[in-house]
Amino acid sequence: MADPVLEARGLTRRFGGLSACDGVAIALKRGELHALLGPNGAGKSTLINLLSGDLVPSQGTVRLFGRDVTGLPAHAISRLGVGRSYQKTNVFMPFTVFENCRLAAQSRMGTSMRFARPAHAYRAVADAARQALAAVGLEARADSPVATLSHGEQRQVEIAMTLATRPRVLLLDEPLAGTGAEESRAIVALVERLARDHAILLVEHDMDAVFAVADVLTVMVNGVVLASGTPADIRGNRAVQEAYLGDGGEHGS
Repeated sequence: MADPVLEARGLTRRFGGLSACDGVAIALKRGELHALLGPNGAGKSTLINLLSGDLVPSQGTVRLFGRDVTGLPAHAISRLGVGRSYQKTNVFMPFTVFENCRLAAQSRMGTSMRFARPAHAYRAVADAARQALAAVGLEARADSPVATLSHGEQRQVEIAMTLATRPRVLLLDEPLAGTGAEESRAIVALVERLARDHAILLVEHDMDAVFAVADVLTVMVNGVVLASGTPADIRGNRAVQEAYLGDGGEHGS
């Protein structure tokens, strides 16, 4: 069995008297698509924020490639190889698709940019941006302002921006949210391709998509892990059926 690339143990985050995450353990491996499920208030987005450094845990540890990164800020964890997307699309609408990706790629430069030098002169940055666009299939839209793209394409741009930072771990928070059927299929296919070379944690409410592509699923309820296992294990888990899959309710973070 491959060693975890990103691993959390006993991860807890309290907000006053509320534990949004309580003793959570999760392990992500390269080449494995790990889906995170749970009803409203389960703590899924809080967990991603803890893993990405957007939140500092109250207790517990986060290890990345065997290194303890607990409490490191988001920019430091990002530089160590973790990329993430957000529930709400996080892109620069007036800029072109290529400009968005180029800005993301610039964050990986080893030295400060010389701002008197034109951005297009940095060939390595431009190459990283073009490779990211090719990975998500948006090369033909490179010169289009992001504001002119469909919502699904904007979600793809956000993933491309993440890829331009050359991550080895991807934390994807509801990438299918608000997309149409055709756009959803394209993003699911993209995530499947990315899983071959990355460790991926996917938060998603499209149950058909999740069970079709996930290798491992973790289910959270009220800030704790209820169950973790293969899609078959989770489908057959009575506690999961009662708490989430069979409740017929609205799902969220």
